[in-house]
Amino acid sequence: MRQPKQKKNVDIVLGDDWVAPQTVSSLEVRAKRARRGLISINRSPLARKIVTFNLLALIILVSGVLYLNPFRDSLVAQREIGLVAESELIADVMEAVLPATGSFSLITSEGVDPGALLAGLDLQEGAIVYVFDRNENLVATAVGKARDEASQIEGLQVGGRNTIITNFLNSIFEGLANLLAPSMPVVENFDPEENVRGLIGGTLTGKTRVLTALDPTGSTIFSVATPIMHNGRAAGVVAMSSAAGEIDALVLSEREQVLQMFVIAILVSIGLSLVLASTIANPLSDLAAAAEVGRDRNSRKVSPGRVRIPDLSARPDEIGRLSGALRGMVSALYDRIDANEQFAADVAHEIKNPLASLRSAVGTLRIAKRDDQRNKLLDVIDHDVRRLDRLVSDISNASRLDSELVKEEEEAFDLTHMMVNINDYLGAEAKGKGIEFISDLPGQPIEIQGLEARLAQVFVNLISNAISFCDEGDAIRVWARKRENRILVVVEDTGPGIPEQALTKIFNRFYTSRPVGQFGNNSGLGLAISKQIVEAHGGVIWAENIRPTEADIMSEPLGARFVVGIPV
Repeated sequence: MRQPKQKKNVDIVLGDDWVAPQTVSSLEVRAKRARRGLISINRSPLARKIVTFNLLALIILVSGVLYLNPFRDSLVAQREIGLVAESELIADVMEAVLPATGSFSLITSEGVDPGALLAGLDLQEGAIVYVFDRNENLVATAVGKARDEASQIEGLQVGGRNTIITNFLNSIFEGLANLLAPSMPVVENFDPEENVRGLIGGTLTGKTRVLTALDPTGSTIFSVATPIMHNGRAAGVVAMSSAAGEIDALVLSEREQVLQMFVIAILVSIGLSLVLASTIANPLSDLAAAAEVGRDRNSRKVSPGRVRIPDLSARPDEIGRLSGALRGMVSALYDRIDANEQFAADVAHEIKNPLASLRSAVGTLRIAKRDDQRNKLLDVIDHDVRRLDRLVSDISNASRLDSELVKEEEEAFDLTHMMVNINDYLGAEAKGKGIEFISDLPGQPIEIQGLEARLAQVFVNLISNAISFCDEGDAIRVWARKRENRILVVVEDTGPGIPEQALTKIFNRFYTSRPVGQFGNNSGLGLAISKQIVEAHGGVIWAENIRPTEADIMSEPLGARFVVGIPV
């Protein structure tokens, strides 16, 4: 056998969509989807909001990190601690070379040579060390110089990272930071020596002091002053000033890393936001487009095809629920439209019959010559007029039933009490025709939730039908039982039963199977209305013939039985 050729791009259509697989409305929805593309920020306000809100949260987070600047505070604290340790170490070296006894002078290098001692120190590039005596006179100074290549320390990373992003944004950030938070004072004519001299007075009391300031370029400079102790009193002061901007370079490097991660996070956030928008905004756009196509087309004229709502009910989220609800709503709407069209066609068909009879009777009346013929024709006209009046009244009640069932509010009532009143009223009518009427109802109340008047209409209709089909000597039995979560109300009679071919039709509108003598006395809407009321309460109704257990299914029935099941 030859394998069939595989078809590509074939849509699997299930459920209600089989009606019009390629309707004009579905083609318009597909055209809108093609114009929109996979992800369209400019056409989707919801997608723009998703992207904007995600970016806004990320920007606030990064701005908060940069504004609080925790890494700068940590670096400043570490640098101050390191500078204090360096100055105290130099002071300890000075204290170690001072003579234990005898006189000495820092200014004249008597007993100690501060200049030679500082010259032997390997200071960091840009750092300055000052030595002052007790009278705050500058004794010696040393400035750190850059190391040559031969003296570079292996494993020590020297040289800053590339800070392109930070350099671009630093001016904006610094301007905002200066507006939001106070900054350290900037000294116009900055002199490192004058800066450390301000610390000498308090240091001679035996305490180490630290000062942080900015030079005219805005670079941070740390200054530390440590006393040189000799025999319990300060013999002088060692002051150090760090290289300008060394902390700022580290801060810029840290900011650059944060901003680089920020840029990567923005790109990832935009990508994820677009994916999220495509899974939310695009399905909603398809649902809206399908609804708009139906609205726009139906506003001008009747659409040649049905509106097809995209089936997204497989999604386990609110969009899936919305799609299922819209599809159910559209399906129910089309079912209602089809039912109304069928009802209108049935009404036209049913009205034509008495109108045709009236027209024939009126035409014959014009040529009738005998009085008995005229009277007979007038009886036919009267019968048809009454038939039309009854038919129009029943049609009016049936057409209003749907809206009235929706508007009326359900209430709790006693079903047993209602059935007792109906049986008392219709039982008297049955007995008047010589029909035995048996009522078998529970002794205790049965509380149900529903429309009492509408359900009463159902049982009155069923019992009245049974009376109309029964003759003198027949019997009617009405009984009710509670079965778990359902109430069963049964109307049985010993009349002629229901023809087998009519069991599936008797609940159809305008269907009637009456004896010849009762022709025209019923519109055929009673059982259809009863079924509609019962189903509106979530119940079921069916009809069957009563037969002996061992009897042949094709044997004559013993009567008819109508069963109504109503949930409790």
